[in-house]
Amino acid sequence: MKKSYEIDMCNGPLLGKLLLFTLPLMLSGILQLLFNAADIVVVGKFSGSQALAAVGSTSALINLFVNVFIGFSIGANVMVAQYFGAKDEKNVQETVHTSILLGLLGGIFLIAVGILLAKTMLIWMGTPEDVLDQAVLYINIYFIGMPAMLVYNFGAAILRAIGDTRRPLYYLLTAGVVNVILNMIFVIALDMGVAGVATATVISQVISASLIVRCLMHSEGMYHLDPHKLRIHKGKLAGIVRIGLPAGLQGAVFSISNVLIQSSINSFGSIAMAGSTAAGNIEGFVYTAMNSVYQTALSFVSQNVGGGKQERIPKISWECMIIVFIIGAVMGNAAYHFGDHLLRIYSSDPEVIRYGLTRMQLICQVYFLCGMMDVTVGILRGMGYAIMPMIMSLAGACGLRVLWIFTIFHWNHSLFVLFLSYPITWAVTFAAQLTCLLIVWRRKQGTWARIRPAGNRADV
Repeated sequence: MKKSYEIDMCNGPLLGKLLLFTLPLMLSGILQLLFNAADIVVVGKFSGSQALAAVGSTSALINLFVNVFIGFSIGANVMVAQYFGAKDEKNVQETVHTSILLGLLGGIFLIAVGILLAKTMLIWMGTPEDVLDQAVLYINIYFIGMPAMLVYNFGAAILRAIGDTRRPLYYLLTAGVVNVILNMIFVIALDMGVAGVATATVISQVISASLIVRCLMHSEGMYHLDPHKLRIHKGKLAGIVRIGLPAGLQGAVFSISNVLIQSSINSFGSIAMAGSTAAGNIEGFVYTAMNSVYQTALSFVSQNVGGGKQERIPKISWECMIIVFIIGAVMGNAAYHFGDHLLRIYSSDPEVIRYGLTRMQLICQVYFLCGMMDVTVGILRGMGYAIMPMIMSLAGACGLRVLWIFTIFHWNHSLFVLFLSYPITWAVTFAAQLTCLLIVWRRKQGTWARIRPAGNRADV
């Protein structure tokens, strides 16, 4: 029965398996965002625009702190998938136990870092005085849940590596329902404001982490977790870091550029911040759906590398590209088309809605570019290329975006020009990543040599 959760990624037709893997991931992400949206809707409706702006102004900063460790979970996913594809039980076991302990220790580290630096960073970002105290309070409580958040992410990465995207969906659904109920109690009934939203989030994170750890402990396969065997295996840590650190640094630098953009949004005041927060939350549904295809490409390519089936990688890649294009184009344009109605869920303030629509106009209609860019990165990482996609992404999406802020936006200080930086940098970076992927394919086509699992080979 346990075996039924696994997907054989190395044999047979691909499209059906890609969709079977992607859909639960997509539903998981959308459910998680629905629960997060409930946070924002509740706090916006019952605690006001300032509370809404306070919660929204923290997202870029939170991502900046956690993205390195989320990157490490990507490294764990690639390594477990490659070892699993190679049927190497010993190395799967060592990677699993190293990963879970790394997540726990990383979360404890982030509690201290987040609480110590939150206020200074928010001030540096230009967070308005009428929002600052609530934003600091939200982060201080939110970061208490960091160990649980990271343990869940590493555990979910392990399950994705063996083809299981269904059980993480069930656990998120359980935790999310609890989150919504607690929001209503803490914010509406007890009038706790942003503190209530943050507390509910922490409790739900603890629940989801507990469920995924219980799942791994009760698994009978090679990915079984035994708490007594938790330790850092140096070779596996090195492999996780080799793949995960570039991914994490890329995410962190992306967050720095997003912090700069959030700082620029802050300069337009709390109403603009609230509109951008609401629009960004809606966009998050599209991004999460597309990101599920990135995770699919990463896991399928990794398992086929480990199983010596590299000839399947081009077909995996093209089918994932087609899937993510359809998802991004359909969902992105639908979100913009119904933007006015969707934004009214978050706020009835006409100015908040106007600012939100300005953002959605430029981002949602071409959001598929971001999805295709990410899928290309996932393919390269699954093949073991960690440095190449990082350099392309940092130079394209991050470097160009920062340059845009200090030049074009500086000369024409408007939200329209600021948000225009997103589609332009996506297009440039996707073109660069796709060129790299085509070069790799051309070099390897017809001569796919057996690539050893990620922890044992040098990056190219």
